[in-house]
Amino acid sequence: MVLVYEKKNHVAVMRLNRPEARNAFDPELVCAMFDAWEDYKNDKDLRCAILTGTGENSFCAGADLAKLIPLITGARKPGNNFDETLTKDPTKVEKAFLKGNDIYKPIIAAINGHAIAGGMEILYGTDIRLACPEAKFGLQEVKWAIFPAGGSTVFLPRQMPYARAMEILLTGELMDAEEALKYGFINRIVPRENLLEEAERIADTISKNGPLAVAAVKQSVLENIGVPPKDGLARELELAMPVFLSRDAQEGPKAFKEKREPVFKGS
Repeated sequence: MVLVYEKKNHVAVMRLNRPEARNAFDPELVCAMFDAWEDYKNDKDLRCAILTGTGENSFCAGADLAKLIPLITGARKPGNNFDETLTKDPTKVEKAFLKGNDIYKPIIAAINGHAIAGGMEILYGTDIRLACPEAKFGLQEVKWAIFPAGGSTVFLPRQMPYARAMEILLTGELMDAEEALKYGFINRIVPRENLLEEAERIADTISKNGPLAVAAVKQSVLENIGVPPKDGLARELELAMPVFLSRDAQEGPKAFKEKREPVFKGS
């Protein structure tokens, strides 16, 4: 099983499970990851997701250079059902890596090891990032005359200071967890043995909040990055009004008044 997908209460936990290949994405893992994101997006009972990896060395090494990249470039022909699926619909690769997937539910990354190339690029689509002290991050594509085309030139300069982002992109050198924290690319560093526990704690906290409000907040942030304030405020109001008019918005203040935990239904 290349992806372990579990549901705990309102939380989906997705664990990349190819430790022998540093959790690199081969066609089978791409298909499994695509299906997992679709399930998470459409399951109304799920309110938060955690993405992590198996093993002590790598969170994810990106695309499998022997299996996935040659298929994408046409250097090898499809050899199984997973290959055929991606050949027929190449957009599944992008969506597996959280590009153009329009998932407005929160995603937490529990980075258990090195996040390199596509393994770093998938993080752009996550919202809260925890990393173990040993984790390193990098985009080494330019060292091999390859373009980091998984969103790095678009998202990295938006998610950390421009000059540091450009140094990472142009040198191909790795950044350690302390640096990633310093530049705001991750939220905090957590000992490996407590990493998943802390991610689950945050996911549980988010899951107790109003799911309509949480999703609308994320959607508003994503849609309004780089938008002129006037247009952003108008779109924010459009997204906020259905939340204000929801049953959950009635339940929240009522629970506060009655000094009890709210019970949100997502309606």
